[in-house]
Order: sequence, then structure tokens, then C-alpha cells
Amino acid sequence: MLHIVLFQPDIPQNTGNVGRLCAVTGSRLHLIHPLGFTITNRHLKRSGMDYWKQLDVCEHETWQAFLAADSAPRRLWLFTTHAARSFWDVAFADGDGLLFGRETAGCPDWLHAWAGEDRRITIPQYNPDLRSLNLATSVGIAVYEALRQLRAPAP
Repeated sequence: MLHIVLFQPDIPQNTGNVGRLCAVTGSRLHLIHPLGFTITNRHLKRSGMDYWKQLDVCEHETWQAFLAADSAPRRLWLFTTHAARSFWDVAFADGDGLLFGRETAGCPDWLHAWAGEDRRITIPQYNPDLRSLNLATSVGIAVYEALRQLRAPAP
């Protein structure tokens, strides 16, 4: 199982889309508070549609609570534009967590320091004049690369 970790997400539609992706791929979604919306937000439910009922979601009040949870992933990879290492250069493993920061601010400096150079990875961008990809798009790219590595294609 993959773990998708959203650190203090701001935009309910992105979280709804990520939730739907997690439900479809059998990944666990971790939401680290504070959130920029409530789970009952109509935009969140609209984006996640009826998939939200089948989602394996864990909410954590703080980063420390997330790390201490029995449901936490074995290993974490921080996806950030502030990394030199491409996610294509990582060998993902079952039980890994893919960590993404807030849409408006990414992850704080202390979380980048916690991850260190070894666990900070990026999705390559071919236009350096643009800031970054949308959160839900980034999660989709990352999840399917990890699944490609973890699951052999059907014969």
C-alpha cells in the first residue's frame, strides 16, 4: 500500500481529487491539520464524489501525531520544487509515504530539514519560468510512478 500525505492542504477541490485517486488506487490518504477547509466542505465532496465513502483516510492533528500513528508509512519521500533529485531516481517500496505540502506555501523549512537531502525529491519541470504543477496533478504523477515500480503489468 502507498500512503499519500498532505501537509496542511488549503484547497478542498485538490484534496477531493487526491482522495478520489487514493480510493481508486487503494492508497491511504493522511491529512495533517490544520486544513484550510472542513471535510464536510461541499467542494471537497464534489471533487471526491461518492469515492470519499470508500477512502482509507487518516486525519492527524499535528506532524508529531502523524509520525507517532500506527497507520504512518514506513518511509517518507518529500515531493518539493526545492530538491535536486528526481523522483525517477527513487526506488519506491511497498508502505512508502509520498508527502506533499500546502498548495500556497509548500512545506515549511523545518520539514525540509527533517527530510534531508536523501528524502527530498522533485518532479522535473521543463519550463523553469513556471512555479510548479497543481497539487492533485503532482500526486497523480507520483502515485502512478510508484505503482508502476511496485506492480508488474498484467500479462
